[in-house]
Amino acid sequence: MTQWVYTFGDGQAEGHAGMKSLLGGKGANLAEMSRLGLPVPPGFTITEEVCTYYEDHGRSYPEALKAQVANGLDFLGRLTGRTFGDTENPLLVSVRSGSRASMPGMMDSVLNIGLNDVTVAGLAKWAGDERFAYDTYVRFIAKYSNVVLNVERHHFEEILDEYKHRKGYTLDTNMTAQDWKAILPRYKQVVEEAKKFFPQEPQEQLWGAIRAVFGSWMNDRAIKYRELNAIPASWGTAVNVQAMVFGNMGETSGTGVAFTRSPATGEKVLYSEFQINAQGEDLVAGTHTPQHNTEDARLASGSDKPSMEGVMPEAYKELLRNCGILEEHYRDMQDIEFTVQKGKLWMLQTRNGARSAKAAVRIAVELATEGLITKNEAITRVQPAALDQLLHLTIDPQAERKILATGLPASPGAAAGEIVFNSDDAEAAKEAGHRVILVRAETSPEDLHGMHAAEGILTMRGGITSHAAVVARGMGKPCVSGAGSIRVDYAAQTLTVAGQILNKGDIITIDGSNGQVLLGQVRMLEPALSDEFDTLMGWADTVRSMKVRANADTPLDANTARNFGAEGIGLCRTEHMFFEGDRIVAVREMILSDDETGRRAALAKLLPMQRKDFVELFTIMSGLPVTIRLLDPPQHEFLPHSNDEFEEVAKGMNASVDKLKQRARELHEVNPMLGFRGCRLAVVYPEIAEMQARAIFEAAVEAGKKTGQRVVPEIMVPLVMTKAELDLVRERIVAMAEAVAEETGVKVEYQVGTMIELPRAALRAGEIAESAEFFSFGTNDLTQTTLGISRDDAASFLGRYMQKGLLPTDPFITIDQDGVGELVKIAVERGKETRGNIKLGICGEHGGDPASIHFCQAVGLDYVSCSPYRVTIARLAAAQAALQQHAERLADVPAF
Repeated sequence: MTQWVYTFGDGQAEGHAGMKSLLGGKGANLAEMSRLGLPVPPGFTITEEVCTYYEDHGRSYPEALKAQVANGLDFLGRLTGRTFGDTENPLLVSVRSGSRASMPGMMDSVLNIGLNDVTVAGLAKWAGDERFAYDTYVRFIAKYSNVVLNVERHHFEEILDEYKHRKGYTLDTNMTAQDWKAILPRYKQVVEEAKKFFPQEPQEQLWGAIRAVFGSWMNDRAIKYRELNAIPASWGTAVNVQAMVFGNMGETSGTGVAFTRSPATGEKVLYSEFQINAQGEDLVAGTHTPQHNTEDARLASGSDKPSMEGVMPEAYKELLRNCGILEEHYRDMQDIEFTVQKGKLWMLQTRNGARSAKAAVRIAVELATEGLITKNEAITRVQPAALDQLLHLTIDPQAERKILATGLPASPGAAAGEIVFNSDDAEAAKEAGHRVILVRAETSPEDLHGMHAAEGILTMRGGITSHAAVVARGMGKPCVSGAGSIRVDYAAQTLTVAGQILNKGDIITIDGSNGQVLLGQVRMLEPALSDEFDTLMGWADTVRSMKVRANADTPLDANTARNFGAEGIGLCRTEHMFFEGDRIVAVREMILSDDETGRRAALAKLLPMQRKDFVELFTIMSGLPVTIRLLDPPQHEFLPHSNDEFEEVAKGMNASVDKLKQRARELHEVNPMLGFRGCRLAVVYPEIAEMQARAIFEAAVEAGKKTGQRVVPEIMVPLVMTKAELDLVRERIVAMAEAVAEETGVKVEYQVGTMIELPRAALRAGEIAESAEFFSFGTNDLTQTTLGISRDDAASFLGRYMQKGLLPTDPFITIDQDGVGELVKIAVERGKETRGNIKLGICGEHGGDPASIHFCQAVGLDYVSCSPYRVTIARLAAAQAALQQHAERLADVPAF
């Protein structure tokens, strides 16, 4: 019989940390902590397989599940000495989600299950505290009704806020037992008015909560989170049922969250928050601004609220000890949830903590330095895409700061934008091209799409472990939380602070590194990379086998790429050099000329400009390879459009405007991306390729003399579909090389290759390799021509395709391995069969995508080329790909 339920508690567990794919992250780690002998409230985990069964069988359960859950409840009863549903000594349980991938706040949970009008008296008797019992019961009704019965939570919040205001209370802890009893019938009335039924039977409550947690796997916010984080829907979530421990039992109780190192900076200090007389959802939801754990932190902040260390010193010491045990055991920074019940510490969760990229790099390097992990493991501990966070802007220290408010530095970096107060507005503003800061009292999982659209997030309430902080760090967005001096009025669409009113659309700047909120747009600086970053990248560079080049068309691009560690230029798009000033006029003259004489006259104007461009690139990349693609513009990008533009060209050509307009009409193409571009220009008008080749060789001679370094340009012929095309263009390149050598007395070494961006070229790669010394895969066009999808028009339907599971990812972001990837494999194999030493690279946007880089490693490419700001991402991804490939090869070696 299939085991659907796994128990843990009292130093024992049926599961362990290696069973995350079955028990989910939370369940596996609860089992592991129990095995380690840490104080874990007993419980049991319903496996992820049940979630899959539930979705696949019309939201029904396996036949044996009910009996296994009943046995699990008996197990809890034996360890706690209480009975679920008992009126005198009731066992209460929590029901929480727990997927194998951490999804903070995306799915539902319910605490205090088992309370009803009768058992609440038994809880009061057990605790010796009637106020605590009714506080807990009221919490349960609100939470259960919201999560399970879909009654909107604001109804309950409004009742509580109105009651506290009438009584003159500022905190929930001001409420007495009689106050909670007075509110109780009003909460029940809300449920009745919503035409819902709140169950009094504990078993019905339990199964309702289990059903809600499984159901939440497919709620809108969970689906959106999985989409943003590439988490398969097929995984499902486990459900953890656990005996309740109570942090809301007075001043010797509380709840907290701790990171064993700073998730913002990586510093090796306990990074923790705590709330006295509260339950976990109070802290994580961000509805309360928490207290400090240590006396030092409390004193430094000037807070008059007691710290955990001050009021619960023994529990605090045990927490420190447990944190050390868990970090050493898991060999990584841990994110821990805990509760103190009447002075006794209970560990509720541990997981590898979410962290900023800056922290991830520092933690990985320090763990390796401390000997907890190897250098190769350190390389794998940092997500390559997260390195983008390290390139965020920071505020210029010399800039004037008009500080509006100060909150908690929840996620590093700085951002400026227009204020918006809801997530729909944030998303709409981004689509309209605006940069926005999402301002909320506190965020909730429903705000995920707005947080994704915003440049940064500012909240009035919440701590460094609130929903806003955790999600912002994961997204790499600056966040300031717990800015208690601001007031947000959603109805009026205003933010008020110190008597100053800011409206929707006003600009603010937030500094997620120090918690400041600033008026207006503040001057910013490029970021500086840390010593730990240099160390990690150095380790990565020693293990990767693929080179990393940059796509660079200007001196600024080339300098930026070299500063980020690029090992050459893998794609210089020469048409990008022609869009400004006199250049665009000369190009238009060339295109609109109706004879070779006119074209050569225009090209003569362009030659010195091109030569100067190439000298600069060769000089900056001194000693490194530079791949220059011959002209490849769809003609419509260069044709004049306005009368002024036509008049400017007509003057330079001494021609009539009407004649040029007629010529432009003749050149019009229905589908210019598949029209007269690429090598087709050089085939029909060889003088274009001659001018560019001459500029390249003359620049190579000049740059070589200037730098003393050998310049070996790689000349790439674009959009080739046949060997004959390449041969025709190659003849003109060779002729120019010989002419420049004769004129200068310097023979330049060079290579001629092609961009493989058409399916036919991939299939005929063996033949093309007879003439091509290198291939560079132009996967942008190869994806378009293979899938028959225009990347300029795909946005209208690609999202739906991914939602429906028709495509796993956007094929223009991550390479389509089964289709486009298959063509790349074929081209690599056939190219190598013909020319064993052929150089192979990729220069499409996929060259900076970590998943695509793993594919490039697997098929045996020599290098990837990407945008300058993605060079560091590609370097780390290439190292991880090499390590993964090595591990896979070792796994294939049979043991003797």
